[in-house]
Amino acid sequence: MNTTRFSYPLKKIGLIGGGQLGKMTAQAAREMGFAIYVLDPQIQCPAASIADKHIIGSLYDSVKIRELAHLSDVLTYEIEHVDIETLKQLYDQGYPIYPSPYVLEVIQDKWRQKQVLAQHHIPVPKFQAVDDLNATFLAQAKFPLVQKARRGGYDGKGVAILRSIEDKEKILPVPSMIEEFVAFKKELAIMIARDKQGNIACYPVVEMVFDDRTNICDIVAAPATISPALAEQARKIAVDAICALDGIGVFGVEMFLTQDDQILVNEIAPRPHNSGHYTIEACLTSQFEQLVRIVSDLPLGSAKLLSPAVMLNLLGEAGYQGRPVITGLVETLSIAGLSFHFYDKSITRPFRKMGHITLLADDIETALMALDNVKKTLKIQGEDMIHD
Repeated sequence: MNTTRFSYPLKKIGLIGGGQLGKMTAQAAREMGFAIYVLDPQIQCPAASIADKHIIGSLYDSVKIRELAHLSDVLTYEIEHVDIETLKQLYDQGYPIYPSPYVLEVIQDKWRQKQVLAQHHIPVPKFQAVDDLNATFLAQAKFPLVQKARRGGYDGKGVAILRSIEDKEKILPVPSMIEEFVAFKKELAIMIARDKQGNIACYPVVEMVFDDRTNICDIVAAPATISPALAEQARKIAVDAICALDGIGVFGVEMFLTQDDQILVNEIAPRPHNSGHYTIEACLTSQFEQLVRIVSDLPLGSAKLLSPAVMLNLLGEAGYQGRPVITGLVETLSIAGLSFHFYDKSITRPFRKMGHITLLADDIETALMALDNVKKTLKIQGEDMIHD
């Protein structure tokens, strides 16, 4: 039997983007003995203090991306909004990049993403591409409807829900995809990990609750309170979607559960995802370690859920900005089973993602009850009040 050997560092991983996802990926990589090099425009980005090297530059700077590639054994990314043309050129020249920039190119365009899924018989809401939501289109449109910018949207930005023609002031002036409005029962998500050999690890199906003010994910509950049959159906649809894209890496698949118990794929993220943060404490292998394993040609880890868990995103409080001030931390950390993550962002502003907590409990109901108290107590404000 041949024994594999690695020299330290095991590999040099180049990471495009140094935000909170980059930080948590870098933490997992460093724990396992990998070197991590990060490209990010912010001098004090969350991953900067952990990375072995921080290249300061735009994610659209071809020269900086090539510099990162030349330093690294493999490239990955924590954000979709990057210079895809440079990545495709590097990939075609033989640089290992996961997920493939050709997969990223499909996912970057929400209409094309839906088109590929529909062509492979993945259930999705009805959709169409519309370059201009003009008076002619609105006159024949069926309301309510959802407008999504084809490119560039994230964290609720780039999405407009139009409930009638009176909402025309909400229209986004960009090339768009129009979807039917789905009156869903629940919003679900699942993290899918797939390696180069086609091996797949499926995390539990989770339920997401969104903040009505921002359309940013507020709470994630794992596992989702749905029947085993629906959970299995969601897993199969998600796996089929990633296989349809021929995706290699870690993917967040967001889905709707309709009123008549149909499952429709909403969107796919080609990277670790907000709905998978709970995996750090609650699963045998976190989504971040899983990504490190995949890009480094190591076996997939187990995605087994160790305990029911809920995750709460910590957003900057409305009315505050500047240096973060955390209140209620002592009271919060007195709760058994609770873990606190702060993203090392030196400036807060209203509704900016500043951290998250994960709470493990014997059941979801108990965890959610405790979470209600946390939401009232734990606040991230700023040193400066915002005056209208």
